[in-house]
Amino acid sequence: MDEIRIGLIGLGTIGTGVAKTLLENRSLLEERLGFTLKLKSIADLDITTDRGITIPQGILTTDADSLINDPNIDIVVELIGGTTHAKDLILRALKNGKHVVTANKALLALKGKELFDAAQTFGKDLYFEAAVGGGIPIIKALRESLIANNYTFIFGIMNGTCNYILTEMTDNGSSFGDALQKAQELGYAEADPTFDIEGIDAAHKLAIVSSIAYGLPPDMDSVYVEGISKLNAMDITFARDLGYKVKLLAITIDRGDQVEVRVHPTLIPFNYLLSKVDGVFNAFYVKGDIVDSSLYYGRGAGMMPTTSAVMSDLADIGRNIIAGIAGRIPHLGYRKDITRPKTYMSIDDIYSNYYLRISVADQPGVLAGIAGILGKRDISILSVIQKAAHEKDYIPIVMLTHEARESDIRQALKEISSLDEVGPDPVMLRVENKDLKNKTRLNI
Repeated sequence: MDEIRIGLIGLGTIGTGVAKTLLENRSLLEERLGFTLKLKSIADLDITTDRGITIPQGILTTDADSLINDPNIDIVVELIGGTTHAKDLILRALKNGKHVVTANKALLALKGKELFDAAQTFGKDLYFEAAVGGGIPIIKALRESLIANNYTFIFGIMNGTCNYILTEMTDNGSSFGDALQKAQELGYAEADPTFDIEGIDAAHKLAIVSSIAYGLPPDMDSVYVEGISKLNAMDITFARDLGYKVKLLAITIDRGDQVEVRVHPTLIPFNYLLSKVDGVFNAFYVKGDIVDSSLYYGRGAGMMPTTSAVMSDLADIGRNIIAGIAGRIPHLGYRKDITRPKTYMSIDDIYSNYYLRISVADQPGVLAGIAGILGKRDISILSVIQKAAHEKDYIPIVMLTHEARESDIRQALKEISSLDEVGPDPVMLRVENKDLKNKTRLNI
């Protein structure tokens, strides 16, 4: 039986899952593939800690270069993370004639063009299903299964930590701090949760998804990012009163010659499928011009879900090797990778509905003054609710607007904030509700 030899760099959580699967599910893989995926070598700085699996003698090493330089290794799996050493290892592996599988979303989002260009130059495959969505095969779906579709939009809940925190705040009335602490206690959040709660992790994933959907190079600088760390439980409650849940939504939308790419807390109606995705689960809601709408749901992180994605890539590359081919599927889905005549849209130019919470003094005429400022910038109010005082000397006024331009909303809020009757820090959140959209612009 033919044999594809694998070198694994990184024996952390995901690396352990990959090693376990290659060793324990070997027979099943052989039956399905018709060849053997052999784990030939594992490199990690720590080769003494017990990972709970039995690793054959002689395959552990602390020298990653030995894998890169071994002529008998066909595929290198990079699972160490980071954007410096990992990049160097991948580039050298490709140059040395290895195909590569990686789960490194940050590296692909920041340096993807360089890596994909190198893979094409050296005639090797660089696969990355595990970089986005964990056990959800969204890369394969977008790049292969839905290949005939123009993607109208993709909305995603792409970070399980944030989704868990927002679920706790929504369902149990928890504060952000309490929900984060619980997520850390359960192992859903890191000791330093910055990448998750500030939206950076979701933005890395969105940069990759947008590239595949629209043929643009991954460009983190063009992804607008807001996290959830400043989200107030009060706004979760007001949103619920209005019929919405708040989710950290990753959004990419085709606007003709431009593409919207943004990550931020978003109000979505209770009856939307994405609003029912709770806890640590992820989901991708995709609209294509042929398939119409489809939802991909599952565990977006964790040892075995992510391992499942790595194994899919290993199987695909293994089949390519047996067939004597490489580059059968372009890395970003387009035969001429990342050369489409589209550009990224500035956040200032997007149109959205908005949720506004403004703390005001309980005086006559304040609302009229605010409405006048909004009206000067062609921002019309859809609905208003006013609650009892939550802060000393101020009462909160909550508004939903019709569609407006982002830059107009920002300027209006700046002017409103300068009013003597208005308290500090007005809150602005974006709203995604197709029933409120201007149908002549885009029906989503």
